[in-house]
Formats: sequence, structure tokens, C-alpha cells
Amino acid sequence: MKTIILDGKVLAQQIEKELALRVQRIKERNNGKTPILATILVGDDPASATYVRMKGNACQRVGMESLKIVLPQTSTTDELLNEIAQLNANPDISGILLQHPVPSQIDERCCFEKIDITKDVDGVTALGFGRMAMNELAYGSATPAGIMRLLRHYQIPIEGKSAVVGRSPILGKPIAMMLLNANATVTICHSKTQNLPDIISRADIVVGAVGRPEFIKGAWIKEGAVVVDAGYHPGKVGDVELSAAIPKCAAYTPVPGGVGPMTIATLIAQTVEAAEKSL
Repeated sequence: MKTIILDGKVLAQQIEKELALRVQRIKERNNGKTPILATILVGDDPASATYVRMKGNACQRVGMESLKIVLPQTSTTDELLNEIAQLNANPDISGILLQHPVPSQIDERCCFEKIDITKDVDGVTALGFGRMAMNELAYGSATPAGIMRLLRHYQIPIEGKSAVVGRSPILGKPIAMMLLNANATVTICHSKTQNLPDIISRADIVVGAVGRPEFIKGAWIKEGAVVVDAGYHPGKVGDVELSAAIPKCAAYTPVPGGVGPMTIATLIAQTVEAAEKSL
């Protein structure tokens, strides 16, 4: 069995080349104006600042603009809502990204819900999730939507397969609905799940996103399974013990270079799509 490496970095580079052409066409139709992705960073979390910078760099690579808004750590919910309202009202802004997580005193869900559905390019609103879950047009949450694009690109069979995912609102629940819409049989696991190794050992597709380094052991992985590791931790390891899992895998995402680049490429792609729809 030849193991397929689901190379998100290479695919993301291909997507960016296509997006650069689409951005150029938008400029030609829009008096030289490019799509703009607005990113909101609240506080000074180093990891969040890095993610925002990476998204800004991706915008630059495809020829579009990014507007970076940084609010103090002490910001209130009302102050953040005011920033979102201004971006909603600005016709030059194609997409809005509120970087997760925000400081604890802010009602993050309330702020997510105030993002205009036409600019919700990160797929964080309940309305966007609901539409996606019902298989209607919506911008999917960027990481799971990127995972699905990666699986489709490498022609990984999904229909009829058994998949195990987590239940986080930004990855587990959306990817569960996306896989279900693709006719997989989906099991959602969480911290209270019993017999987790046994459940994972029966899965054809495992999406690891638990936030703990190498929590999912290679011994749990079924022979011939597809492993998508959405985690990243110091030492360049993910949430799956890939060193032990790879010999069993039909396909897997490397860490780094698998899921991460696809998240950013999907976010930019959905921003470009939003700009095209507004013309």
C-alpha cells in the first residue's frame, strides 16, 4: 500500500495562483479596487498575532489588501461590536475575520453573530453554520472547509466511509456536518466519550483536533485509514502520534504543511468569492 501525503502546502500554493488571477479580474471590474480582508485582533496573544500576520501575508501574495485592526486586551464587548458594525457598513470590506480566542471578558459568540453573513468568510456565525449544515450555500468554517477541499483534491473516498471527529464549534461540529453532507457516517467524540480507542480503531477517516500533543495514538488507527491531523504543538507535532500511525495510513496530513496552509488558503478564497458576489 502506497501512503498518500495530503500536502496542504502544495495545494495552497496552487489555489493562491488561481486566486491571484481572480483578484486581477476583480480589480479590472472595480476601478482598480481589490478585495479587502479585515482582521480584528483583541489583545496581545503571540500565537494569534502570528496567525493574523500569516493571513495578511497571504492576502499580499494574491494581490489583495488586508486591514488589520488591533484592540487592547481590556476591550469590552460593546467596543468590539462597534468595530464590527463599522466593518459591516464599509462597502470596501469583502470579509471580516475576528481572531479566536478573544479575552475572557468579551462575549465572543455575541460578536461572531454580529458579523454580516455576506462577509462571514471564516464561517463563524450560527446562520452560516446552519446553512452549511443544511447543505445550502454558505462560507464554511475555514479549517474544515480547507480539509474537505484537500480530501477532494487527492480524491479520497468519503461516501459510505466511517469518520470520527471532535465537537469543537470551529472545527469538530462543522467538519462533522461537511462529512455528513458528503455521505460519510460520522461519529462525534469528546472528553466524555467512552472507549475512545475502540471507536477510533473502526474509523476509515480520523480528524484529530483535541488540542493535546499526540493524544491520538498510532496504535488506535485502523489499517488503511485516512488521518487528518489539525493540531500543532511545539516540536512540530500534532494531535496524532503520526510517527506510529503513518505505517498504517492510506493517507495522512503532515504536521506542519497539511491542514494549516489550507485554512489560510480557504479563508482568502472565500474572501475573493465574497468580493466577486458584491460586484
